[in-house]
Amino acid sequence: MESQRGLLFVALLVVTYLLFNQWQMDNAPIQAPVEVSANTPTANAQENGEFIPAATGSQTSVNQAATKGGIITITSDVLELKVDTQGGDIIAANLLAFETKQGSGVAMPILTTQGFTFVAQSGLIGAQGPDANPAGRPLYTSAQNNYSLASDNDNLVVELSFSQNGITYIKSFTLTKSKYDVSVDYKIINSSAVNAEIQLYGQLKQSTNVDDEDSSMMMPTYRGAAYSTSETRYEKYDFGDIEDANLKEATKGGWVGMLQHYFVTAWVPNKETNNQLYTRYLDNNGQAVIGFKQPLITVLPGSEQSLTATFYVGPKDQDKLEKIADGLDLTVDYGFLWMISQPLFWLLLFIQDIVVNWGLAIICITLVVKTLMFPLTKTQYTSMAKMRKIQPKIAALKERLGDDKQKMSQAMMALYKKEKVNPAGGCLPLILQMPIFLALYWVFMESVELRHAEFGLWITDLSSKDPFFVLPILMGASMLLMQKLQPAMSQDPMQQKMMQWMPVFFTFFFLWFPSGLVLYWFISNVITIVQMKIIFRGIDKAEDKAKLAKNN
Repeated sequence: MESQRGLLFVALLVVTYLLFNQWQMDNAPIQAPVEVSANTPTANAQENGEFIPAATGSQTSVNQAATKGGIITITSDVLELKVDTQGGDIIAANLLAFETKQGSGVAMPILTTQGFTFVAQSGLIGAQGPDANPAGRPLYTSAQNNYSLASDNDNLVVELSFSQNGITYIKSFTLTKSKYDVSVDYKIINSSAVNAEIQLYGQLKQSTNVDDEDSSMMMPTYRGAAYSTSETRYEKYDFGDIEDANLKEATKGGWVGMLQHYFVTAWVPNKETNNQLYTRYLDNNGQAVIGFKQPLITVLPGSEQSLTATFYVGPKDQDKLEKIADGLDLTVDYGFLWMISQPLFWLLLFIQDIVVNWGLAIICITLVVKTLMFPLTKTQYTSMAKMRKIQPKIAALKERLGDDKQKMSQAMMALYKKEKVNPAGGCLPLILQMPIFLALYWVFMESVELRHAEFGLWITDLSSKDPFFVLPILMGASMLLMQKLQPAMSQDPMQQKMMQWMPVFFTFFFLWFPSGLVLYWFISNVITIVQMKIIFRGIDKAEDKAKLAKNN
């Protein structure tokens, strides 16, 4: 009975956890669709006497490029960027190694101005900063409109230039082979007779009405901002937070980013300087902005200086992100169970390197987890067997004591003590397994390595639901078999009926779970069935041996 209650408790815990996640997402502010305009004013806002970078910048679609000076296309082996020469903003970024949908052949778009706005802006503000000009953003020139990384080169450098008042500004983008981080550099050449006060900023601007197609009640995902400081390595700051209050953080190093399922876009300023992180909310456009400002510098007449920042747009690859900035790898968000999820992820990677197939890796990690947890499983089913053994005595107590709950409770505790039975012995091991299930759930949810990963036969994407619902049905059948093998200890008809329906409820919920997670649960059930048979057979043999010894 205790084990059955424990299973019911775990089921309710899972469903409650998922419903809570979905409730948080559903209650985020939803804004009306944004009408993108090419005539948005570009003046910087003034706050406490300090310039705040313009959050409008380039909102120009590719078709509107002629009125803005043009669009430059920069392509590496993994990235395709489109840069608007008005301001030098990145208005489109496509990940060439990832498809929108499996087999579509269409590169995954991250930054875009089609349908909604998500752009990466950067510029120079300050007294002589060209982006601080109320008349508009600088119009850069470039030698050509298309740049591609040659197959025999490791780097591609694209330069844009702009001059005003005797100062030349050269903005360059450096793409590296097989990398998603882009170096964005400014060279300021001061040929004027006055000091040039310059401050570098970078920011991400996104419409808040974006519908994340990957998110659902069973697979809740986060789309919104995040940042890192020297004090806080990783902190989410969702669109609702940005609308409620402007972020103002001063930190050495740090980074700002926008997250979505499997992918991250981030600005990483100079890690050696004291930077300012900020957010803004544009009420008129329904857009959220998160950005950074590096310290103000002075470029003396007749001299030049350079400023740099790193821009990342790509998959949540923990190894690569960790090397770019401290805490950027934490955008692979395993939640409060990260201390369990992290080693499970590395173990999964290690196994996959050996077996190659991600589905086989999931089966192998299930074997490892169930083997390590066998002592708990044995405790659970041994306790169930003992509880089954004393059921007649419990029934006799109920018949003798009737409705006297106090005496019944005292008699039960005395019986448990005499028979050396722990009433929580069947429930506790089951509850202890819950964190591992949730930890693996987030590993499968957050690991971009599993996106569009094939297993075999009809399972072509372990990160999405089973298209024919075969695995959920097999999982439900395995739960039903486990239920048949377990001793029925509860005499309560209501509890018995609820337990009978439990496999049906689980099958229904698992219809929308990632097939990789359902595969894990199904294999886990199969292993548990084998372990149950071994444990019960051992208990029966021990009882027979004890009876034989007693008779002799």
